[in-house]
Amino acid sequence: MSTDIGSEERFLPLRDGRTLAYAEAGNLSSKTVVLYMHGFFTVGDASQPSQVFLSKNVHFITPTMPGWGNTSPPPPSTLYRDCLTSDMTALLSHLYPDFDGHNIKLYIAGGSLGTVAAQILYGAPYDKFPFGRCIAGLLLLGAFSPFRYHTDYARYMTWTQYILPGPIGYYMPFNLLSHLIKFVLARKLKTIEGAEASLRETVFDRMDQAEREEFAKWSEERGMVPDDYVRKMAENVLKSTSKSWVGFMLTPPLLHSDWGFRPDALDEEHSRPPVLLTASKDDDMSPVAYAYYLAANYKNARMKHVDGGHMSILYHMDEVWAEFLVNE
Repeated sequence: MSTDIGSEERFLPLRDGRTLAYAEAGNLSSKTVVLYMHGFFTVGDASQPSQVFLSKNVHFITPTMPGWGNTSPPPPSTLYRDCLTSDMTALLSHLYPDFDGHNIKLYIAGGSLGTVAAQILYGAPYDKFPFGRCIAGLLLLGAFSPFRYHTDYARYMTWTQYILPGPIGYYMPFNLLSHLIKFVLARKLKTIEGAEASLRETVFDRMDQAEREEFAKWSEERGMVPDDYVRKMAENVLKSTSKSWVGFMLTPPLLHSDWGFRPDALDEEHSRPPVLLTASKDDDMSPVAYAYYLAANYKNARMKHVDGGHMSILYHMDEVWAEFLVNE
């Protein structure tokens, strides 16, 4: 048994000349796999794996999504969903060369923006993503619903979100608003200090006293103080845009695009794996209404609520992973 408590970033050359970055942890030879898709302004990071993965003998894999960090953007002529399914098929085939169509158990998970990628994989045709037949469950943390079908998605957005990635930015020609916001953000996120300041402004300074105390307790249990974790997040922010801003630029079109399926129209086999939706009650970045929409449209879904804002799911992750992997 090969066990890794958290790998450095690894690189997989792809057939089309692109590169896929990823990290992994846990039992690297286990046939029980968690594939986790990351959120906005970060990269695949397995440096602090949950103890649940170790206790349940899980292989945890977290790729960096197309256009973020060291993963190449999608080819210009390729749909995002096709690029994603191709990349994940290549990654899992590389790690499991003896795959016979049935001999692994795959749990798909995603947080925030990563819930879009996780859902694309969950609903992908099996000829596009052969590992889809092995999916045992889907975990969505702070989920996005498909704006293409969730017609009143914009009702639940803040004004900032309504501008981008909401309808104003999406319908503006040539993705002009994304270019403008990228210009502003790039100036803020040039340094680790700038990234920390931006995180505090958008996330941490919005916490109420109870959540600040919970965050401090969570950090202390992991041998850190809150400032350590903010610095770690800021480092990943810088990594996520170190090569390009394509991942950011692709976000509004991705949220509004055809993900390849409708949640309420999946066939019986695709709908068999259960979906666990975990939402923070006061999260204004991933409104809980999006999770309610998905819970009502996926045939085998259930909700789990936690108190607090956008970061609060983090403090409950060991509990969430244990519930998600209860059959392991």
